[in-house]
Amino acid sequence: MSSFEILKPARRVVAKVGSALVTNGGAGIDRSAIARWATDVAALRQRGVEVVFVSSGAVAEGMARLGWKERPKAISELQAAAAVGQMGLVNVYEQAFGAHGLRTAQVLLTHEDLADRKRYLNARSTLLALLKHNVIPIINENDTVTTDEIKFGDNDTLGALVANLVDAQALVLLTDQRGLYTADPRRDPTAQFVSVGRADDVQYEAMAGGTGTGISRGGMLTKILAARRASNTGIHTVIASGHEQNVLQRVLSGEAIGTLLYAPEASLAKRKSWLADLLQMRGRVTLDAGASKALLHGGKSLLPIGVTAVSGEFERGEVIVCLDEHGRELARGLANYSSSETLRIMRKPSTEIEAVLGYVDEDELIHRDNLVVTA
Repeated sequence: MSSFEILKPARRVVAKVGSALVTNGGAGIDRSAIARWATDVAALRQRGVEVVFVSSGAVAEGMARLGWKERPKAISELQAAAAVGQMGLVNVYEQAFGAHGLRTAQVLLTHEDLADRKRYLNARSTLLALLKHNVIPIINENDTVTTDEIKFGDNDTLGALVANLVDAQALVLLTDQRGLYTADPRRDPTAQFVSVGRADDVQYEAMAGGTGTGISRGGMLTKILAARRASNTGIHTVIASGHEQNVLQRVLSGEAIGTLLYAPEASLAKRKSWLADLLQMRGRVTLDAGASKALLHGGKSLLPIGVTAVSGEFERGEVIVCLDEHGRELARGLANYSSSETLRIMRKPSTEIEAVLGYVDEDELIHRDNLVVTA
């Protein structure tokens, strides 16, 4: 189970390419690189492998067109750069894939699209319909409208979210590095290359370096975290160089290129994977020691009596975070009561909910079926 051979049966893969690759370090769209990946994808389609492409590069291309040397910090300027850059980026992808008789579709997502359960399912249906009709989805974060509250933060995370969304078997994160090292090889000549490892091995977070360039938003750490996120539903992740010839074909043929972070097993069902994937929460509840233990080790629902504090504003059906007494996240789930209602019934036994509120929807604040442990 720890060999690149486990990738050979994959019939649906999400491939993510970063800004540094797409724009040749920020110099403008690298048409030859995109043409090379299109050739790779066309060969995979001939083998019956469906490919979803997650591409960075809109902001970087916009910066190049606008003559900006450094990535702006102001959201409005990032949005402007993305709007300018998307025009060129999508056109190049369409031409490159069209040369192989492949149709493409642009899909722009924000976190809110995936945080809302209905919109999440709509996005899933759209992507699966595109794949059914042999269309290659080209996905990017919608930087033209995103704000600090809804941005994914990096396209490695977006790649993992999309992989879970479409039930992919593999996630390939293409970068300008060979793969994962025990330290940053650009600074430490003794750094050792990691060929294969478990996606949930916490030691890799310590190994990961920071952001590689001023163009890219992510870094090796975001790739490690993306691999762990994808592994929750049994998806294997490869971190490899996008400069390698036919890299996607070779990886999915079982060739050892880059770093394989394999998923030991699918630990979360689809609905709970959606809960675990959410990046922003509407509110938080702090639990006493007994409730924390019941959630972590007892497989129990969260009852109002175990809640000691409530923060944020949320409505019934929204996702909230459960914290222990030290403020550490334990779990998250769908609230059966709003924040104002929770404030009134916390520390109360379930038998008193009706007396306090005048009605009772559920005995639990969060039912176990709608809760995922994240600690």
